[in-house]
This record gives sequence, structure tokens and C-alpha cells, in this order.
Amino acid sequence: MKAKELKSALLQKCQEALEKRYHTVKSHIKDIEESLLEESKNTSGDKHETGRAMLQIERENAGKQLQEIERERDFLKRIDINTNSDYARLGSLAHTDKATYFISSSIGAVPIGNTTYYCVAYSSPIGQLLSGKKKGDSFSFQDKSFTISSIR
Repeated sequence: MKAKELKSALLQKCQEALEKRYHTVKSHIKDIEESLLEESKNTSGDKHETGRAMLQIERENAGKQLQEIERERDFLKRIDINTNSDYARLGSLAHTDKATYFISSSIGAVPIGNTTYYCVAYSSPIGQLLSGKKKGDSFSFQDKSFTISSIR
């Protein structure tokens, strides 16, 4: 598979994982709102007020998750898979002696064909270590040494 096709397939997997997370959080928010309505119908009292407060906090947290997902969506849209570079950057495929990384979004291992690729965020520890590296460069991560064999 050519580099552009592979990057496109990996980017698609990242987008699909993000959409799945988006729908999961949206569904969770809907469930919380339904629970809040049920709490409102119950009689008042400290127990019910505490329940409402907990649900509202949960809804706020889910709302923050949704905002983060939307930011990540926008981030993925900016990835240019058509440009090749000598150094690892957002949208690069970095082949090392131990694994191949796609610098994009942190969704972890993605099998394509007989190979497993690791989609990592640019801001992740491994993403930061890869950033700016060129073919032949080495780095250490979790007590392991990696050597970059190619950047596409």
C-alpha cells in the first residue's frame, strides 16, 4: 500500500474512533438529562437535591468531553496526508525498528493488512519524542531504544 493510501486509511480510522466517542458521549448526556427529569419529578429533599447536583456535575463533565472531541475533530481536519517531509510531524508515518507510528490522534493500535500501526497524538509523550526526528535518528521511550528507519 502506498504511503498516501495508508495515511488516508489511518486517518479514516482516527475519524471513525472519534465519531464513536462522540456518539457515546452524546448518548450519555441524553441519559443524564433524562435522569435529571426523573429527579425533578421526585419529591424534594436533601437526598434528591444531592442526586440532582451529582447529575449536573456529570453532565458538565460530559459536556467538557464533547468539547474536547470537537477540538480533536477540527485538529484531524488540519492533517495534510499529501505532504511528505524529511522529519516527523503531524500526519507523518514514522517507521522505527520496533513499530510504525502515525502522528495524528491517540487511538492506539490499528491493524491494516498484516501490520499494526500506532496512531499517536502529536502532544503525547511518544508523539513529542518523534516530532522533528529524521531517518536514522534514535530516541528512548519507556526504557526502550528506537531508531527511525523512514519517515513518510
